[in-house]
Amino acid sequence: MSILPLTLDGAEVRRKGRTLIGPVDLTLSGAGLTMLMGPNGAGKSTLLRLMHGLERAAAGRVRWAAPEREAREAQAFVFQQPVLMRRSALDNIAYPLRLRGQRLRAARARAEIWGEKVGIAHVLHQPALSLSGGERQKLALARALIAAPEMLFLDEPCAALDGRATREIEQILRDARQGGTRIVMSTHDQGQARRLADEVLFLNKGRVREKAAGPDFLSAPATPEARAFLNGDLLP
Repeated sequence: MSILPLTLDGAEVRRKGRTLIGPVDLTLSGAGLTMLMGPNGAGKSTLLRLMHGLERAAAGRVRWAAPEREAREAQAFVFQQPVLMRRSALDNIAYPLRLRGQRLRAARARAEIWGEKVGIAHVLHQPALSLSGGERQKLALARALIAAPEMLFLDEPCAALDGRATREIEQILRDARQGGTRIVMSTHDQGQARRLADEVLFLNKGRVREKAAGPDFLSAPATPEARAFLNGDLLP
């Protein structure tokens, strides 16, 4: 049973009396990659966290098409700065399988395969905390994808990476999308959006101001705010 669609009905996030997100009415379904774009402080990270369940809705609802426990097990989240455990890269990747009850040997064997897939086979037996930024991000992606999630959330996964590492991460994401994983990610990089986005959600001041196919948004945005953003102008 699919966990999609994901539906937000009037969903809001509030903190200390201030509304950070919403109200948001949104449905995500089908395949592909949705890119969240907008100026700094627009609410991209908070919206990702709300959809994934790391933030609770102060108003409205966030609903999956499956029971909450099933939805939790069928999704993953990769932070801009990966959260790594004090163990080997191999055991970091294997961890989700261990949580699901898989035996250590089998989980490590599967993690070896994923380490090869994402290009970090040569560092799998090193402490995860000794890896470079690009290697850490690849590890985080392998750990997120090893359990074959239906939905993957990513918060600017290439923000601190060089061009080579970014290209490699983007190829991993293309492969995951091709394999059927639904991806929602934020980016500040218009070039990355052009390369990857099937759909763009444009946020400003905590609201979704525009939703469009990636090529349509990037070539002919419908709102003045989005046009200003793509032109590099400062938004009020």
